[in-house]
Amino acid sequence: MPLIHSSYYAPTWLRNGHIQSILPSLFRRVHGVNYVRERVDTPDGDFLDLDWSCVNSRRVVIICHGLEGSSDRPYMRGMAMAFNHAGWDALAWNYRGCSGEPNRLVRSYHSGETGDLNYVVQHALKKYHRMALIGFSLGGNLVLKYTGERRVPTAIGSVVAVSAPCDLRASAVRMEGWEDRIYMRRFLRMLGEKLTEKQKYFPNAIDLRGYNRIRTFREFDDRFTAPMHGFRDAEDYWERCSSKSYLSSISVSTLILSAEDDPFLTPECFPTDVAIENERIHLELTTHGGHVGFIETKDDGQYYSERRAVEFINEAERSVAGDGL
Repeated sequence: MPLIHSSYYAPTWLRNGHIQSILPSLFRRVHGVNYVRERVDTPDGDFLDLDWSCVNSRRVVIICHGLEGSSDRPYMRGMAMAFNHAGWDALAWNYRGCSGEPNRLVRSYHSGETGDLNYVVQHALKKYHRMALIGFSLGGNLVLKYTGERRVPTAIGSVVAVSAPCDLRASAVRMEGWEDRIYMRRFLRMLGEKLTEKQKYFPNAIDLRGYNRIRTFREFDDRFTAPMHGFRDAEDYWERCSSKSYLSSISVSTLILSAEDDPFLTPECFPTDVAIENERIHLELTTHGGHVGFIETKDDGQYYSERRAVEFINEAERSVAGDGL
């Protein structure tokens, strides 16, 4: 059953995509997750900061954040806590430059940087024989692309992508609209602040003249993301890094959870055709939920995305055990 009828029903006052997207970021607090940080050096001379929340398990979930996020975001902490309670260790890793300290190179991270994710996976394989991947937004696109573009380690039994912009171009164009201006301004401000800090270390490589005239992801990606990471322009970057192109090759049990009222996504980001053709892809579309929202008001404080990810990944693990693997 690749197309899943969702059991998520938002409370009446939460049946608005913008409210679902904004409220958790502003007001949610997740207590009880005590990360232990590990810094690992990358082969190209940079570093990644990995935040571990462990319960002495032999299984681990690797959690990937969204654009300009970090391991400290409420959705990351909420997912880590949910899996700790379910008996899994959690590894919430920070992309280059997202852990509170500038990375060492001019380059940073982007929606298709699966090399760093693979490095984290290989690092975790030194300790764990079973793992799952979870990604939010940009991180959702990342885990889907990673799983579809290569033969992943057999230790990875399942993948969950929440609010993933599977079609980067469609999502970027959607966010050029007037109703998404509040999000666009916030992202550009955060990206600009980070570039301003990095310019101190690379004054000849980063030119911020006229940055305040940038209004869209196309303009930002044309000027910064593409040249910094080896792409011709924004269109080339979006085309080569959209996970939609890799979904048909995924051979790991995968859940794509998205909301139809997500203000960042369009129907092109909901891969219905692929889910019908590939029995490993499970697409769950909710009527409400916003972008990385899926708020629930239950006493345990969990959100639906967390509850659903635990359920899906545990079921995948039981299937593997039943097959004798």
